[in-house]
Amino acid sequence: MLPPHRPASCCAFVLVLLWLLAMASPAMAREIQGRVVGISDGDTVTVLTEQRRQVRVRLAEIDAPERRQPFGDRARQMLSGLAFERRVRVVVTGTDRNGRAIGRMFVGTVDANAEMVRRGGAWVFRRYSNDPALLRLEAKAREARRGLWALPPGQRVPPWEWRENRRRR
Repeated sequence: MLPPHRPASCCAFVLVLLWLLAMASPAMAREIQGRVVGISDGDTVTVLTEQRRQVRVRLAEIDAPERRQPFGDRARQMLSGLAFERRVRVVVTGTDRNGRAIGRMFVGTVDANAEMVRRGGAWVFRRYSNDPALLRLEAKAREARRGLWALPPGQRVPPWEWRENRRRR
């Protein structure tokens, strides 16, 4: 025997479900797939989606040297070698104040964010990262003097400090 139909409770359930979905950040579950058509620096790319839309993506949890900073051009070249003209999948975790999607980018099965840290092309952005695996990769790159870790200590200025020093001028 079927229970009696209760349209009011069914509607209430649907309304609550819709409210919960509306409250969830759409960026949290979003994925971007496409081809990397631009590399701005060592942590920012432009992805051309299958819908022919260009999306600027800031790689989450890492911070690469700025282009005018020591190792900035090398970091950009490193990311280019890893991702330029390649198909990628970005798991979007948010949006920054400049309107860029923030996310973890995968080239095939390679986590590009982690790979940039492993190769010494970027620091772990401690202010925004809670991934202990990235910290281990950074420690290994530093110990092996890979990438930016081969620079003289005076030139190894984290990008967030470099940007802050530039603002004060």
